[in-house]
Amino acid sequence: MSILDIADVERLKRINDALIHRVERAMDQQRNAFSLFQTAIALEGQVRRRTDELTSTLRNLERTNAELARQKEISERADQSKTRFLAAASHDVLQPLHAAQLTMSALYDLQDTERGRAMVAQVERSLDTMNELLHTLLDISRLDAGVMVPNHAAVPLVPVIESLLSDLKPIAEAKGLRLQTSITGDHVRSDRTMLRRALQNLISNAIRYTDRGGVLIGTRRRGDMVAIEVVDTGCGIPLDQRERIFDEFHRGPAAKERAGRDGDCALGLGLSIVRRLVTALGHELSLSSEVGKGSRFRILAERCEPPAAGETRSQTAQRPVSDATLAGRRVLLLENDFEVTRAMSTLLDGWGCEHRVAASQAEAAGVLDKGFLPDLIIADQHLDQGDHGTQTVATLLQRLRRRVPVILATADVSEPVMAQAAQLGAEFMSKPVKPAQLRALMAHMLATAP
Repeated sequence: MSILDIADVERLKRINDALIHRVERAMDQQRNAFSLFQTAIALEGQVRRRTDELTSTLRNLERTNAELARQKEISERADQSKTRFLAAASHDVLQPLHAAQLTMSALYDLQDTERGRAMVAQVERSLDTMNELLHTLLDISRLDAGVMVPNHAAVPLVPVIESLLSDLKPIAEAKGLRLQTSITGDHVRSDRTMLRRALQNLISNAIRYTDRGGVLIGTRRRGDMVAIEVVDTGCGIPLDQRERIFDEFHRGPAAKERAGRDGDCALGLGLSIVRRLVTALGHELSLSSEVGKGSRFRILAERCEPPAAGETRSQTAQRPVSDATLAGRRVLLLENDFEVTRAMSTLLDGWGCEHRVAASQAEAAGVLDKGFLPDLIIADQHLDQGDHGTQTVATLLQRLRRRVPVILATADVSEPVMAQAAQLGAEFMSKPVKPAQLRALMAHMLATAP
């Protein structure tokens, strides 16, 4: 039917509206399709730009990672160089000082006049100061370089503090001071050697700056912690000095006044090494003081259970238990430094010991081949031919098939060397060794040997 045949106007309107609606809907669909097309193109552009940005970022990140890896390798090589330097410094710097101290001890015994002995004693005091300074500087360098790492274990406080008392009590008594203790039988989680060094510096400082009264070393529980305190009745520390005293080479007014009055040659390093040691151990260090009345230094450490029986070997410092003489005893000295060998030979001759010297494992075997059977072995760690004292001693003990007392006297105070000495059952002495301590330890070990 043709639209001309439709006479109904209303019907024509409805048809017209329907047609217009269809056309509009088609146009809307076309517009929507075009809009979607445009949106797709825009999104594609954004994705492309984001992809380019991510690609550039990833490339930059790869370059940054490569640079970080290179810097890390450089840092690791630098740390290794520091480690080698400190090991060399410990050995090469302390060896001549060790020889000098041994020589001065032998020279003291040869003096016939009081003036001669006084001059030798003055040189010995200067050498002791050099020894303390070098050890402290090396310790600071090891801590700053991350070379000295604590070996945490259950450390008994009683033997550690008692060994310090035996070393420091004569110094306190010479000043007329009381050195007292109030110690609980606790164990703390710490490194025995590092904790002992920190306490030694605190107690020495307390004795140095106390003229009347005394020093108290006490421990007390604080919940799961143990407070280790060193309390003195000395001059006290002014408020404005309580942070500065931990700086290297800082000497407060009291220290300077004492230096001028008594000739005290303290260098202001003791408390600096204490703070570094305590920080490395993960303990807390605090100070309270009142000028004219005294000071209290406190180390707060974690309390722990003691190890099972037989789990660890006691490291309590040995003391002579008899007046056993060294005369006639046979000593094998494993040492490759000429000056140290000469000084040690002079001392051993003066003590009446029969001794032989070997600078390597092969030379030591040759000494035994000639029938020399030692009663005691004194060994350095670093020998000729790249030999190590601990390894050489282990080989000699297997060959001797009997228990022989061993002293490992070395400037290498690294944890592996100390652990090897403990495995051998050897007594460890760090160079430079004081002749009186060496002689006392030799006498003790020979007197108690099976």
